[in-house]
Formats: sequence, C-alpha cells, structure tokens
Amino acid sequence: MEASGPVARQSGRFMLLYALAWAGGSISYVPFLTILLPARVADLAGDEAVRWLAYIAFAGAISASLANILFGWLSDVTRNRRGWIMAGLALSCALLLTATLTETLGQMLAMIVAWQCAINMMLAPLAAWAGDCIPDRQKGTLGGSLAFAPAIGALSGALVTVPGLASGDERIWLVALFVAACVLPVMLFGNPRPFPELMQARDSRFDAAASQSAPHHAVGRMWIARLLLQVAESALFAYLLLWFRSISPSIADNDTARIFSIMLVLAIPLAMLTGRWADRRDRPIMPLVICAAIAAGGLAVMAIAPGLVVAIAGYVLFGLAATVFLSLHAAQTLRVLPNPKTRARDLGFFNLTNTIPSMIMPGLTLLLVPVFGFEGLFALLCVLAASSGLILLSITRGQR
Repeated sequence: MEASGPVARQSGRFMLLYALAWAGGSISYVPFLTILLPARVADLAGDEAVRWLAYIAFAGAISASLANILFGWLSDVTRNRRGWIMAGLALSCALLLTATLTETLGQMLAMIVAWQCAINMMLAPLAAWAGDCIPDRQKGTLGGSLAFAPAIGALSGALVTVPGLASGDERIWLVALFVAACVLPVMLFGNPRPFPELMQARDSRFDAAASQSAPHHAVGRMWIARLLLQVAESALFAYLLLWFRSISPSIADNDTARIFSIMLVLAIPLAMLTGRWADRRDRPIMPLVICAAIAAGGLAVMAIAPGLVVAIAGYVLFGLAATVFLSLHAAQTLRVLPNPKTRARDLGFFNLTNTIPSMIMPGLTLLLVPVFGFEGLFALLCVLAASSGLILLSITRGQR
C-alpha cells in the first residue's frame, strides 16, 4: 500500500535497518584505511611506507570520487538501487580479501583503486535510496541516525585489533563479515513504504527548505557550506595528535584516540535529538547554521588555548558540532536536490566535498603552520566554519 498524505511516514524498521547499513558503509573503509592498510604497507615498503601511503591515499581518493559519480549515475539510469548495492557489497568484500594476497606495492595500489570503485558502487546508490524512500518530514531523524556510522566505524577498528582476537589477515576477514552483516539486513528485510512524491521534480515543494532563489542556488550553497566545514574537519583528523603534542609532549596516540572516540559517541544522541527537533519544527537548515557557528567557536577556543585542558575542550566542542553538522547535512541534502532522476549522480558531486579536503589540507598546512603555527591554521579554519554557517543562513530566509 502506498504511503501518502501529510502524516505518512516511513516505517521505523526500514529507518533502523538503513542506519545499520550506513554504519556498514563506514565499517567498509574506516578500519582498513586507518589501521590495516598502513600496517600492510609498512610490511611491504619499510622506510618508504609514508611515501607509498600518500600515493595510495591520493589514487584512492581520485578513484572513489569518480566511481561515486559513475555508479550513482548508473543506478539513476537503471532505477535499480538494490542491484548496484548488492553488487558493490559482494565485489568490495571480495577485493578487500585480496589485500591479504598482495605481494608488491604496485599490486596494493591497483587493489586499492579497484576496491574504492567497488565500495562506491555500493555507497552511491545506498545514499540515494534514502532520498527515494524517506519523506522530508523524517529527514532530520534520518540525519540523526547517520551519526552512528562514524562511531561504529571507529569502534570496529578498535574491535578487530583487540590483541589475540585475530591475526593480520584474519582482521580483514572480520571487517568483510561485519560489513555484510550490517548491509544485508536492509537488502533482505527492509521493504520500505513507497512515497511517489519523492520521485517527482521538487521545484514545487522546495519553499520549506530554500530561500527565494532558485533551487539550484540552494544546492550550490549546501555544497560550498559542507566543503568549508569538511576542510576544517579533515585538518583536525590529520593533525590533531601533532597539535596536542605541541602543547603537551607527554600525550600519547591512545589518549587522542580515546578523546576522538568519546566525542563520536557523545555526538550520537545529540544528533538524534537535533534531527528530531528539526523535523518537529520543520526547520531543516537552522540546526546546520547553529552547528557551524558552534564549530567556529570551538576552533576559536583551540586557536587561543593556553593549555591542554582548554585545547581538548575546544576540540570536543568543534568535534561534536561538526559531527552533528555532517550527519544532518547528508540527510537534508536529499531534501534540496531538485531532480530525483539524477539523485544519485548529484550526490556523487556532493561526495567531492569528502575527498577534495584531503587534497587541499596538506598544502594549506605546510603554508600556514611553519609561519603562523597551529594558531594561524585554526584561525583560518574558524573563518571557514563561520562562513559555512553564514552561507546556510541565507537558505533559511524562505523557510516557514
């Protein structure tokens, strides 16, 4: 039976299973890229590990960006999200297991490129599927549930590396099993209620989420706002430990990992509550504006932090706001995309905001930190986060 009318909602079962699948997407790459791949490259490259990791990361980011757009477009053309998700799941897990068989760095590089393509064969249609099935009145709730993904991704990395649980090769098998266990349930048992209005052009339904400007202007603003905050988030992810050690040399890498994990866990209930508030008040963009402002405040605290305690407090403030922002933004982007026939392809272009920062940040950091220190870097990132909020504020003017 079709779900229609002003109070029709997607089933709680599908929402839960979809959130689990999205967390599986995070598990598919977080533990491998952050822990297992560096260890494998170190075994193969020795003293050249850092250089080869840079090559592999760059090639992987390029292939992931292009594959996300390509397979998103193919799932749009074929109108078959499930088929592409299942194919990507099977192929990505199979390719992941081949990492245990690579004997040269060239083989590893080729495997990573192919694996990134396969992962995005799964992730691109999975992201668009939410836009096909979850009505706007539940987009905030969807965004809140997506906050589970980064926390579960980080937790999976800690779990597979528990001493004595599994050997190096067995850890990769565990990751593949975790991914399949998370993604398969929604494929087999999801059965979402149909919402035909979600497959219609959105121009006539856009006023609740956009300004007086044309829909594509709001889409562009959403893209730029996410990119600006992602640049800040990417910088903190890459250089957090070095910054902490510049303040207190005694801080260890496991201390940083613990702070990062606690922040991700605390962000889950905060994102869920914020998302539900946005749905109840029909204010989808305003929480993003507030989160960007809080993130800018956290970066300002970090720029002037006199000691480690204040520095950690500033980072936690930024991290919580940024995690909530990125989760809710991912869901609200589905609201503003005007053409459902190209939904997955368009989301592929939004995915560039995840990969471009990793290419920008190394050069930006090398330019700023030697001259102005981390304080100068954080001051610039504060301006970027504040600009993100101001850009989004312009979209709220047309909200009711």
